Amino acid sequence: MGNIVAIVGRPNVGKSTFFNRLIQRREAIVDSVSGVTRDRHYGKSDWNGQKFSLIDTGGYVKGSDDIFEAEIDKQVELAIDEADAIIFMVDVESGVTPMDEEIANLLRKVKKPVLLVVNKVDNNKRLENAVEFYSLGLGEYFPIASTNGSGTGDLLDALIEALPEVEAEEETELPRFAVVGRPNAGKSSFINALIGEDRYIVTDIAGTTRDSMDTRYNRFGFEFNLVDTAGIRRKSKVKENLEFYSVMRSVRAIENCDVCLLVLDATRGFDGQVQNIFWLAQRNHKGIVILVNKWDLVDKETNTMKDYEAMIRREIEPFTDVPIVFISVLTKQRVFKAIETAVKVFENRSRKIKTRQLNDVMLPIIEKNPPPAYKGKYVKIKYCTQLPTPHPQFAFFCNLPQYVRDPYKRFIENKLRQEFDFQGVPVTIYFRKK
Repeated sequence: MGNIVAIVGRPNVGKSTFFNRLIQRREAIVDSVSGVTRDRHYGKSDWNGQKFSLIDTGGYVKGSDDIFEAEIDKQVELAIDEADAIIFMVDVESGVTPMDEEIANLLRKVKKPVLLVVNKVDNNKRLENAVEFYSLGLGEYFPIASTNGSGTGDLLDALIEALPEVEAEEETELPRFAVVGRPNAGKSSFINALIGEDRYIVTDIAGTTRDSMDTRYNRFGFEFNLVDTAGIRRKSKVKENLEFYSVMRSVRAIENCDVCLLVLDATRGFDGQVQNIFWLAQRNHKGIVILVNKWDLVDKETNTMKDYEAMIRREIEPFTDVPIVFISVLTKQRVFKAIETAVKVFENRSRKIKTRQLNDVMLPIIEKNPPPAYKGKYVKIKYCTQLPTPHPQFAFFCNLPQYVRDPYKRFIENKLRQEFDFQGVPVTIYFRKK
């Protein structure tokens, strides 16, 4: 379980450039997901073998300057609550601004490591000018230039040193199911309906569940851990619904589970925030089950299940092989089916296919539909195998891996799904040179 590092600061100090710089090194190699990455504000990085998740808070603020003030305070508070360490970025060109001072005031009270980073220091004159940031009362600062990366090494060394030791997860054999979704979608009620006791106080205020709880669930022959992320908010801080807030809440739970049960409110639809959480789970290669809650409140004349399901599948292309279950936690309708589906997805995610069986099935399909010739070259795929990873990844060995295009990868993925049932599970396919 890695640490979470949040980058805070007022707009235009270069947070995103810095963020991209840190995750690019890895993401460019690891994450060749087809299509665009949907949200550029969350990524993983590592330094000297220490992995951590990075969240760029600035990416979530949209609006005019006067809105900024209030929003930034909220983001800083959220970062203080959620992150293990905070990088506070300021910019030497504009010097210390009132907003920097305000953020510094919030950060000085924090018990967590705060690293003050002065950006855009790309010459000696600016290095001298950076001294004024001592006035923020946050101690030492790190001068960097995020455009060319100078100074980031020292900063990362200090960051890794400041991060708390990550306790090794106790290896429980039990699958972990995380219940995620935006505030008020019915996550706690779903868990109550399952457990059959009101362990959580469910009220209508968004975010009254105090902390992420693991519930050991053992009924009807299923045993697993349920992780609840239902808006882990202290009451004093229940604020308007920041988009950022659901995502940040979900990061830990998602990184730490096997299957995500994504609960959405049928009356609100599959909106941007729900999609962010969906892609977060997909990018972390987790099993996913979409639960459409409050189906009893939807006007059935206009909205049939089929249309609704088709709408969701359009939004999640190209990864459409995901189970969608319509539930109502009030009437307990199909709540148990939701869990059965999650167990099934967990099994799909842990499925290991013997190499011989894989080749017997896939090679004839490939022979019938070989990759189209590219620049007059023919790709010959000789052999395939499943890689020994926690989620399904396959390597196909061929003579010219660089000529296999995305559409063909998708074709192979769809065939694998048809033949071996990976419903609800992201599948990664690599083409490698023999």
